[in-house]
Amino acid sequence: MSRTLSIIFIVLALVLIAYNVTLVDFADPFQGNSIIALIGIMASLCAIVLMLLFMASKKVQKKVNED
Repeated sequence: MSRTLSIIFIVLALVLIAYNVTLVDFADPFQGNSIIALIGIMASLCAIVLMLLFMASKKVQKKVNED
């Protein structure tokens, strides 16, 4: 997977986070559709962390292969 595609996935996850934040009812965040939005935010954050780990592992693999 190329670096560009990884960055596109990260940007898409950030867009999903922004959208889900608009759906959260901050007066009662653990009721109704707000809990679904919170789950979506957490899933997007997990996707970002996984993509960053993947990008870091590719950098390490490239350095190991060079040596």
